[in-house]
Amino acid sequence: MNFEFYIAKRLITGKADKISISAPIIKIAIAAIALGLIMMLIAITTGVGLKHKIREKVAAFNGHIQISNFDNNRSDVSVSAIYRNQDFYPEFKEIEGISHVQAVASKGGIIRTESTFEGFITKGVGPDYNWDNFSEYLVAGQLPDYSDKQVSDEVLLSALMANRLNLKVGDSFFAVFPKEADPLNQPNQRKFSIAGLYDSGFEEFDEKYLISDIRHIQRMNKWEADEIGNFEVFLDDFDDIQSKSNEIHNYTLSELDTKDITQGYFQIFEWIRLFDFNIALIIGIMIIVGGINMITALLVLILERTPMIGVLKAVGAANWSIRKVFLYNAAYLIGIGLFWGNLIGLGILLLQQKFRWFKFPNPEEYYIDYIPVYINPWAILLLNLGVLVLCLLMLLIPSHIITKISPVKAIKFD
Repeated sequence: MNFEFYIAKRLITGKADKISISAPIIKIAIAAIALGLIMMLIAITTGVGLKHKIREKVAAFNGHIQISNFDNNRSDVSVSAIYRNQDFYPEFKEIEGISHVQAVASKGGIIRTESTFEGFITKGVGPDYNWDNFSEYLVAGQLPDYSDKQVSDEVLLSALMANRLNLKVGDSFFAVFPKEADPLNQPNQRKFSIAGLYDSGFEEFDEKYLISDIRHIQRMNKWEADEIGNFEVFLDDFDDIQSKSNEIHNYTLSELDTKDITQGYFQIFEWIRLFDFNIALIIGIMIIVGGINMITALLVLILERTPMIGVLKAVGAANWSIRKVFLYNAAYLIGIGLFWGNLIGLGILLLQQKFRWFKFPNPEEYYIDYIPVYINPWAILLLNLGVLVLCLLMLLIPSHIITKISPVKAIKFD
């Protein structure tokens, strides 16, 4: 055990002399570190959690990347067909990081009941559709099954649209689809039954999308069984969306266009990018506040230990050795603050993750009713190390005051 660590240990355990004036200030500094870490943990986990949830919801309705015909169509409706038989379907073998590819088609229509009507877009899907993205949004009934040879009349409707139309699970309704070639001709009419209701909390999608069997759209558009509207591609890691979109674009045929959801929903993703700035701002403020409290505690501790510093200098201790004594002591106090901050902060977050007690007062603005939590152990570990290192770096400057203390005056100091 080296000299600096030994003296620091005696200071910590109170064997050098009894702490008096500095005791309450040190407690305040520890509390500041703990509260700051709690705020940082909440900011990081809830900010990242909200980003993940919004990404998941947008991807559930659109996939991460869409492959469609290279034309001027920018609407949500499939105008021209592409062939399902592609080299990359049903899976990309040449590009890594892609979890699923599914074929879909969409068509606009109107739902009419005896008392009202609603416009909508039906999204036609088939047996390859990944229902895992919708399972957590299902609030009533069950997910439809389109694996049978016969065309299914079951659909998945949003709870928002069902309330507007006064419909429930098991009810049937008529939907009218205008003919794209000549809207003045007799429109197509289909009778659907509601298999289940979903509620994503994303009003932009809930008031628009109805999920149906893709074969209805193929028949109304007079497409062959091998013709679809577009492909939806899902990635393993959302952060790779730009690079994977470019890879897919280079891999697919020249007549096919590739577009990722950050292009289609630019405003939403620009908004959630602001979360990173807000998180960094909160972390910066909390580290500064905690550091200032630790600087205050260190200065008071140095002032109270001035006679001890004089004695150490008188017996030949170097300035840097004495500074390290106080820095070791400060690191110990910061560690106590981090321990209680992690214990309380992670406890609150784990309870919120399980029970979802805390809700947004205006969920329509955040596309989710509860505050989501995403806990990344590596991020939390790096946060703790960052707080410890930055606080100690901030303490290097005030610890320099030790070099100005004269041994003779320090020993006489009372």
